[in-house]
Amino acid sequence: MPLLRFSDNIISIFNVREAPDQGGLLSGKNPTAFNPTDPLRLWIIQVGIIVCTASLLSLLLRKLRQPKVIAEVLGGIILGPTALGRIPGFTFRIFPEDSKPYLSLVANIGLVLFLFLVGLEIDAGVVKRNARLSATVALAGMVLPFGIGAGLSHAVYKEFINQDVKFTHFMLFTGVAYSITAFPVLCRILTELKLLDTTVGIVVLSAGVGNDIVGWTLLALSVALVNAGSGVTAVYILLACVGWTLFLLFPVKMALRQLARKTGSIESGPTVFFMTITMLLVFGSAFFTDVIGVHAIFGAFIVGVIVPREGGLAITITEKLEDMVSIIFLPLYFTLSGLSTDLGLLNTGIAWGYTFAILITAFVGKFGGCFLAAHYFAGFNWRESSVIGSLMSCKGLVELIVLNVGLSAGILSPQVFSMFVLEALVLTFMTTPLVTWLYPQHLRRRTAASGPNFDNVADEEGPERPRSPTRDGAYKTRFTVVLDKLEHLPGMMALTKLIQPSVVLSIDSTNDRRQSTVVQSGHQSINTEALRLIELSDRVSAVMKSSVSDTLLLTDPILAIYRMFSQLNGMSVFPSLSIVKFEDLATSVVDHAKNYDSDMILIPWLPPAHDAFDGPIPIPESHQIHSDKHSPQQNLAIPPNPARATSKSSNNPFENLLKSSNLRSGTGSAMPSSDSNSASIIHSQFVRGVFLQSKTDVALFVDRSTSDGPLIAGHPQQHIFFPFIGGPDDRLALEFVVQLCSNQGISGSVVRYAKTDPSIVSAEDAASTQPQPVQTGPGEEAKNMEELNAMTLGSRIAGLPDTVYGPYNEETRLQSDTADNIIWARYSTPMTPNPNAETKSTRSSASSLSARIEYSTLSTPVPLHAAIQNASEAIAKYTEAKLVVVTGRSRRLAVENHRDELRQLMTEHGAVGAEVRKTIGDVATAFVVAGVGSGVVVLQAAGPGSTD
Repeated sequence: MPLLRFSDNIISIFNVREAPDQGGLLSGKNPTAFNPTDPLRLWIIQVGIIVCTASLLSLLLRKLRQPKVIAEVLGGIILGPTALGRIPGFTFRIFPEDSKPYLSLVANIGLVLFLFLVGLEIDAGVVKRNARLSATVALAGMVLPFGIGAGLSHAVYKEFINQDVKFTHFMLFTGVAYSITAFPVLCRILTELKLLDTTVGIVVLSAGVGNDIVGWTLLALSVALVNAGSGVTAVYILLACVGWTLFLLFPVKMALRQLARKTGSIESGPTVFFMTITMLLVFGSAFFTDVIGVHAIFGAFIVGVIVPREGGLAITITEKLEDMVSIIFLPLYFTLSGLSTDLGLLNTGIAWGYTFAILITAFVGKFGGCFLAAHYFAGFNWRESSVIGSLMSCKGLVELIVLNVGLSAGILSPQVFSMFVLEALVLTFMTTPLVTWLYPQHLRRRTAASGPNFDNVADEEGPERPRSPTRDGAYKTRFTVVLDKLEHLPGMMALTKLIQPSVVLSIDSTNDRRQSTVVQSGHQSINTEALRLIELSDRVSAVMKSSVSDTLLLTDPILAIYRMFSQLNGMSVFPSLSIVKFEDLATSVVDHAKNYDSDMILIPWLPPAHDAFDGPIPIPESHQIHSDKHSPQQNLAIPPNPARATSKSSNNPFENLLKSSNLRSGTGSAMPSSDSNSASIIHSQFVRGVFLQSKTDVALFVDRSTSDGPLIAGHPQQHIFFPFIGGPDDRLALEFVVQLCSNQGISGSVVRYAKTDPSIVSAEDAASTQPQPVQTGPGEEAKNMEELNAMTLGSRIAGLPDTVYGPYNEETRLQSDTADNIIWARYSTPMTPNPNAETKSTRSSASSLSARIEYSTLSTPVPLHAAIQNASEAIAKYTEAKLVVVTGRSRRLAVENHRDELRQLMTEHGAVGAEVRKTIGDVATAFVVAGVGSGVVVLQAAGPGSTD
């Protein structure tokens, strides 16, 4: 017997056992088959389907400006028994009942984290600052709908609810569902509609915070009453919940603040240790509130409320968690809500009748209560009161959470649950279009960041605001400086330094003190509005930033750096902040410039990566324009040279940034970059949007000084080169150059170019650089302009914004020529002193200004080549100064069409994408491809409707 047992053991050792089947595709197993010991495979399939469906619906609904929660719930309804669930085998294979607990576990973990994020969004300071106006709105917006919901709940209870459920429990859940407001969704709608800086938006935001806090408290009370076996137990649960809340709000909150300071989390963002303690608090609090009989989400919500707000800590924590919560966890939770929603249960007239009754009474209760409170107690007019009522009627995901809690507790039946889900979706969906219709842009009352209110009541078709004259030579003193990225700061500092009047030290002989005297010929000092642009994304943190914009004005690093720079240079700066979606960035800039009454908008261009320009461009001998009258020059027309298409591509500063392709074979036209998502192309769309919409003068600064040192550091001398060709943009540029050169240390060269036919212009006339009258015929230029306008119109049809003036004809051309001659004569003709009309200081100032600017004229068939050659000569002449090129954009009412010559230049020096040319114009593009100067300032005159 022992021998037999031993032999069996030996055999078992060498017995090769087959590995358990892993259910892989190669073994012929169905990957969707549910395995309770290994549920990951089916869970991944479910998550993939849910996230893809929700994302696709979100893309479609985004065009209707609807929040993402609608897409998530609709996705669940589509995947549930209402739609795809009716396909035989779909629910059994994809969403079997045995797999739902695993989905529910992950979804509830996400819900706990989401309620923590909601608590982080709650800012008690908002309620304190606006308590008087918001308290009545929040109170009336809860009492009236709660009463209406409680009244209707009796009829719904008798018709649809199992009588085993206590009526008081059902009534309480119905009242909470009626009185709740979806604060997270409300924040996104306010931000989307740009209402956060309006009086209506501030009151709604404050009332929404109070409503949310009371709503979660009522929900905790409802759950406590349902879970309690008796009234005494309910009291014990409520006392335990209150005690835990007080424990978190006071000792734990103070300890968490001390921990944040000790670990440096407030100054440098949350450390790993601080995040670990915070996450333990979140799940620990959720566990405690769950075990005492209150839902776990209430504990997570309270922890979010107690996290310190100093230094943007709550925003930083939100940034660390929000992506995973919003991408994976929340779609699972709300899709589960949709899977539990079966609209097929609403198959009777009575069911649909009660559904419409729930929808109408829920809206009337919430809208009516908030409307009456806002109109009769807060003093808002009927339109603003209606907007407040409409916004507070938004239900969204908060009501869905309440409904899911009621469904899981057995208070709501699946049929009543479907009724309330449909009501929540409809009320959330109608919020945005209703508010847009009731409260258009031109009727909004806004609140400035600094406190005082201003009325934005003039629409685009109304009377224009009185603007400071800009066409009669008056100096510009009010500028809107756009700051959107840290890398733009050097360029904006350089341009601001150029426009800043010179300051010299003078000694007061009476008290022997040094005083700063601004040498500005009696003009006012420069004032700038530093407009910080932040693109609004779909993230929760972006919404939180927009709601605390007043704090960001003081803490934003870009604004802080520019503010300090301005103070050191004696400039007055008014910081402002705009957090909007990308498509609204240009509109925001234009609106701020209008409200600030700016004379000019200053925009930066992404700094290109390029090699430093060390000297004049080596233009071929046969292509040079000689300044010596006696130098022979046989032909100025430049023949095509395809071999040079790539030989000088390294001179192109935009090549690495725009990734432009080579020229088309045989055509010489520059192709745009194939990467449509390039940061430079995206930025160019923003710049062109400002050019298109602005009724204020605009200056775009292309900073090319990143490789050869800052424009303003170590180089007190600046030299401005301006090629004057004609048109309103060039006239503005000439006035701007005169203003710049009035500052000490800045000199200028202004050359007026007249394009001529090379067959009739002699070399001697072409080489002349002495001031002389220039006569041009409009025939060929008008033909070229028609071609340019057609090309420009084509770019607008393609979908990107561009700028086009009104109709171009012989009359407008003659008017433009006359204006060009007048302004040229005003500045280029030497001034004769008039002792009776001028003071000594004025005469000396005018004489000094004339000495710092050199004027000349040049007739040439190749003005772009001539301008580049003259600029190169200026670099060689003014070796101690940095060269800054100033050009007009000339994308509208341009005097000349330089397209063919620009193609030739790009053949010689390397091509840039079409977006560069469309953004900065042909003349500026020529200097960019040639690599001339430390910076290029491109100006566009104020658009139609402004003073011209």
